[in-house]
Amino acid sequence: MCRALVDGAELASFAGGPFDVRAVVAAISPEAKDGFLLDEVPWENFPEGDRVREAVHLLRVGAPVRAGTGVVGGMCANDMRAAAALAVPFMARIAADTHHPHRVDTLAELSSSARARHFGVASRDELLLHRSATDDLYDDYGVEVTGYPAGWSVAAARSAITADSALLQPLLDDPDSGIRVHAAYALATAADPHRTVRSALRTRFAIEQDPIVRAALVLAIAEATRAHPHVLTVEWIGDRLQDRTLAPEVRLAAAIGWLCLADETVPKDLRGAVDDLATDERAHAMEALPWMVAAGGSPSLTVSTETPGMSG
Repeated sequence: MCRALVDGAELASFAGGPFDVRAVVAAISPEAKDGFLLDEVPWENFPEGDRVREAVHLLRVGAPVRAGTGVVGGMCANDMRAAAALAVPFMARIAADTHHPHRVDTLAELSSSARARHFGVASRDELLLHRSATDDLYDDYGVEVTGYPAGWSVAAARSAITADSALLQPLLDDPDSGIRVHAAYALATAADPHRTVRSALRTRFAIEQDPIVRAALVLAIAEATRAHPHVLTVEWIGDRLQDRTLAPEVRLAAAIGWLCLADETVPKDLRGAVDDLATDERAHAMEALPWMVAAGGSPSLTVSTETPGMSG
């Protein structure tokens, strides 16, 4: 398919077929997901698919994490997400298994293929970047290094996470704070037109005690709102910034979320709040947030309070 596209074939002619990862992910049966029936998935139809299939198998049986999540994460970092999207339903079940030794690492990589860029985020427009399911993902995201349409991979991974959102939401209440952070990160990419996921994130925020997890929940709510705009949620995020009873990490996350969502001119008091909150100590504390890890790939990133959409 990739060769045909280079030669001028129309992408639409492949939509819904055996090389459309969106269609393939949608066709994986619940029985295959729950039973890890990997042979029922046509991994070989996608670049490096057999390698990802083997990585999922090794991950399930508890092999060293590098052989499992390291492969999937490496594929996404190298801009090859199609086969990684096929792994999402299986990784979700590993992450939900409270007895699995690699559930934290698995959950940390679960949504890598559901985001357009792995590293190198460089502006407010990109920090919480993913489009709604109705957008033309192919045009927005271009092609992967293999020539495969990146938007199809992202859409497939997002649909897989959406399908398993009920499996992932209980992880917001997990005793492990790392699980809670990465559950929020994964759920932020789920399609959420009815704000079901955002409701779960806000419910957890109301009882969460760990400031870094609370910061993660705010960013997850902001990312979900980026895909499905909701004025009242933007206002809620702004209120978190103004609430001086909250931990500085939470307020800074709210500032970042607001900056990525709002189109209006940045108020002077917000600029002052960011200046006060964005200390070296705070930056170090927030390195635990996967959004910041992604942004860390671009050493020039600053959270601009100038013209909306422009990087600092």
